[in-house]
Amino acid sequence: MSCCGLIGTFCTFVVLIQTVLGVFRWIYENILGPRFGKSINFSSYGRWALVTGATDGIGKEYAKSLAQRGMNIILVSRTLSKLEAVAKEIQEAYNVDTAVIDVDFTSGPEIYEKVKDRIKGKEIGVLVNNVGVSYSCPDFFLAIPDREKLIQDIIRCNITSMAMMCSIILPQMVQRQKGIIINIASMSAVVPASNLTIYSASKAFADKFSKDLAAEYEKVGVIIQSVCPGFVATNMTKMKKGSFMAPLPKQFVEAALKTVGFAGHTAGYIPHCLMQVSAQFLQFIAPGLSRSITLKTMANVRNRQIKRGLYTSATN
Repeated sequence: MSCCGLIGTFCTFVVLIQTVLGVFRWIYENILGPRFGKSINFSSYGRWALVTGATDGIGKEYAKSLAQRGMNIILVSRTLSKLEAVAKEIQEAYNVDTAVIDVDFTSGPEIYEKVKDRIKGKEIGVLVNNVGVSYSCPDFFLAIPDREKLIQDIIRCNITSMAMMCSIILPQMVQRQKGIIINIASMSAVVPASNLTIYSASKAFADKFSKDLAAEYEKVGVIIQSVCPGFVATNMTKMKKGSFMAPLPKQFVEAALKTVGFAGHTAGYIPHCLMQVSAQFLQFIAPGLSRSITLKTMANVRNRQIKRGLYTSATN
């Protein structure tokens, strides 16, 4: 066999081994570990869990699920009346303490002084960075209504808030040498997401930020996870009924929490994990087709919204 042949055979062998190991790792992180492994005792990481964007959807369910596991809950969101209602609901259902912090994450940096003040003296074992802003409807970048405001809102709410909340809370976790940070990204961070350009880019930040932060602090006992869900039936997705591919928040969160400690990056819910793998495979073998399918899908969503009178494109 020639030298080139040997090199080719070796490279093929390396790729094959990497593929097999990747498949086994995926199965362990998303199926075997969560199903058969020892589950995380969340309350052992600290007395309090802090959840941003905690009054609706995924954030509210993370707060309720962590309270069910014995943690006191700090709810952070924009509307005080909603915060107080959810806090009361959690207290009555799970007999835990709650605290609320009303801040608008699309505002300036002054809000973080309020957060720092309100959490003084609280041992925060779990941080869930869930708050986020998205498009009202998928559209081309230059067709987004009030585009410049949305750009700033997404950067402040989806990117700045995550980095700042980690900056505020991570030091006490490192000092105690234990803690859990769950950063809610999106499947749009890792698959083609034309017509959601700013949003998907902000979620790509969340995923990359989580991976690299985990590499820095996992050795001191801090678990950092990036969760990249597909569609979940929430107010943000405008889906009222759950389905197999778009579960209700409770169903999604219960599945996602089981992956903590096993998967540093996960879609959180098995059907979404399979969807992500399929989309990434299509993108790898046929990137042009993948982009075309995405654009057509987004156009269909947009046209339905326009016909219902729920959306007006800036170019219309």
